[in-house]
This record gives sequence, structure tokens and C-alpha cells, in this order.
Amino acid sequence: MKVVLVGYMASGKSTVGQLLAKVLDAPFVDLDDYIEEEMGMSIGELFSKKGEIFFRKTEFQLLGKVLEESKDIILATGGGTPCYGNNMQTISKNSNLSVYLHLSIPSLVDRISREKDKRPLVKNLKDENLPEFIGKHLFERRSYYAQADVTINCDGKSIEEVVTEIQSHYSK
Repeated sequence: MKVVLVGYMASGKSTVGQLLAKVLDAPFVDLDDYIEEEMGMSIGELFSKKGEIFFRKTEFQLLGKVLEESKDIILATGGGTPCYGNNMQTISKNSNLSVYLHLSIPSLVDRISREKDKRPLVKNLKDENLPEFIGKHLFERRSYYAQADVTINCDGKSIEEVVTEIQSHYSK
């Protein structure tokens, strides 16, 4: 079984993915962590030293590699992963289920504002500019996220409820 989680930053992909992996007794991989391990530097360093184009090419290659080499995996992608190259086609071709974890803009603003220092894309933004920034990004990314097999609205749901909902789609 291969389940791939997509969604905007702070949508809960890693947190949900870790619990889902535990429940399904499958390995969990965070694509960003995998990239950092393979490249020997942080995502922030890759962006600053090698540039976004290099990062996106590397992300595409390693996404394919981790999905092809894994028999069973719960994979949490980066927020931008589905939006570049043929990444959604790679995900669709190499997974049993792709899931878009959707959150409203206010929920994302709340989560992101509490951890801005860990988010290179937004760390220099003022909190009052977050809603517009996130809204614009979501508008640009919506068509990619919508290609997932399933969309789950995560607003007001516990991690356990989201995992149970994913399981109900996997077993269909």
C-alpha cells in the first residue's frame, strides 16, 4: 500500500502521515526529510545555495525514487511538491491513494503564524499579510491539489478523525 499526502504547508501532512503509518503498520517518509538526507543539507540551504530550479528537479527525482523503491509507504510531500513538473502524475502512477488535506485560510494562518520561523516561504512576512499570501498560493495550487484521489476537509477534525477518514477511502 502506498498512500501519498498532499496539501499546503502546515496542513498536517507529516502529523497525519505518522499516525496513519502507525495505524497501518507501514513506513512513514517525509519527502522534505528524505531530500535533506539524500542531499546532505536542509531545504533552506538547497534553496539558497543551489536555487529553486535545482531543488524542484531534485524533488522530482527523489519523489520518483522513493515511490518506486517502496512496496509500502505513507509519504508526506512538501506543500509545493504537487505543483511542479509531472509530480502529480508520478504520484498517481506510483501510489494506491493520494489524499489532499484541505484546511481553510483562517486555519492555515493560525497554524503558520505559530511556526513562521520554520517556514522559509513566510518567515519574513508580517502576520497581517499571511491571509493574502496563503490565499494567493492556494488559488495557484488548487488545480494541482485537486488531482488527488480524495480531498479531506481537516477543519475542526482531530488527527485521529482524519486518519479514520483516510482509512475509509483506502478500503474502498
